[in-house]
Amino acid sequence: MNTRKIANKLGLAVCIFLLVSPALLFFIWMLSLSLKFEIDNGAYPPILIPERFAWKNYTGVFEGNSFLLYFKNSVIVTGTATLFALIVGVPAGYAIARMKAHKSAIVIMIARMTPGLSFLIPLFLLFQWMGLLGTLWPQIIIHLVVTVPIVIWVMIGYFETTPLELEEAAMIDGANRWEIFMKVAMPIAKPGIVVSFILALIFSWNNFVFGIVLASRETRTLPVAVYNMLSFEQVSWGPLAAAALIVTLPVLILTVVAQRQIVAGLTAGAVKGG
Repeated sequence: MNTRKIANKLGLAVCIFLLVSPALLFFIWMLSLSLKFEIDNGAYPPILIPERFAWKNYTGVFEGNSFLLYFKNSVIVTGTATLFALIVGVPAGYAIARMKAHKSAIVIMIARMTPGLSFLIPLFLLFQWMGLLGTLWPQIIIHLVVTVPIVIWVMIGYFETTPLELEEAAMIDGANRWEIFMKVAMPIAKPGIVVSFILALIFSWNNFVFGIVLASRETRTLPVAVYNMLSFEQVSWGPLAAAALIVTLPVLILTVVAQRQIVAGLTAGAVKGG
C-alpha cells in the first residue's frame, strides 16, 4: 500500500513538473536576458548566468520611459474595471444562479468568447464621437467586456453550489431578497469573490489590444509601454526583458500571495456540491 502511494505521488510530481517546467523555463530565461548585456544576449552558445549583471537594464526602464505614469494608468484602469466588474458581476451571478437563467449564462459565455476586436472598432467610433479618446475612460469601459463575464461565470458556478437552507430561513424571518443577498449569500461567497477579483485583475492588467488602440501617449498602460520599447532598427533584449518582468511582477506577487484563496475558492463549490 505504501509503495502504491509513493508511486502515485511520484507520478503526480512528474506530471506537475512536465506542466510547469515550460513556463518556469521561459521565466528563468527572461530573467537571464534582463540581467545580461547585449553582447552576452547575442553570444553562442547561450549564456544563462553572466559574469557581470547589467542592472542598468532595470534602471534604464524608469529613466528612459514614463514608466511610473504608465504604471499609474494601469493601476487606475485595472482597479476601476475590476471594481465595477465586482459590483455588476456578483449580483448578476447570484440572480442567474437563483433564477436558473441558463440562457443568460450562455449569452454571457458567448460575450466572453467573442474576440475583443469585435467590440473594439464600434466602441472606438463611439468613444471618438463622445470625445473620450485620449482619456482613461475608454479603456476602463472596454475592459469591462473582459472582466464582467469572468466575474459572472465564476459567481454563477459558486452560488449554484451554496446551500439554500440559510436563505430560506432568512426569508421565513422576513428578510427580503436584497437583504438575503447582502447578509447571507455574500458572506458565504467570499472565496468565490476573491477568485473573481484575482482573475479579473489579471486579465485586465495584462490586456494589450485595447490599450494600443484606445490609449494616447499620456494614457498608455504598461503592456503597451513594453511594446513601444521595440524599434525597427534593433531589439534590445535586456531592457525589453527587464520591462516585461516589471510589468509581470505585481500580478505574479498577487498570485503567489493569494494562491491559497484561489485554490479554496475554486474547490469550495465542488466540495459543497459533493
